[in-house]
Amino acid sequence: MSFDRHLAEIAREFPDWTIWRSDAGRWWATRHHPLTSAQRDVGCAMTIDADDPEGLREQLLDQRERSGDTEPRADT
Repeated sequence: MSFDRHLAEIAREFPDWTIWRSDAGRWWATRHHPLTSAQRDVGCAMTIDADDPEGLREQLLDQRERSGDTEPRADT
């Protein structure tokens, strides 16, 4: 799968995050909104990174679970 397609799929699945790939080849995601104190208390991060798109997706799923948001947000 192409780099652009990976980005688009992850961004669609996690609309509350900005997804990008650095010039060094690492995959990154950062939240659109500041963390609440409850999110910080359960170990949520504002920005995460991974070696590849699959690793980033796994971390995003972990962040979703930590924050108690187990269902993907419906597109509006």
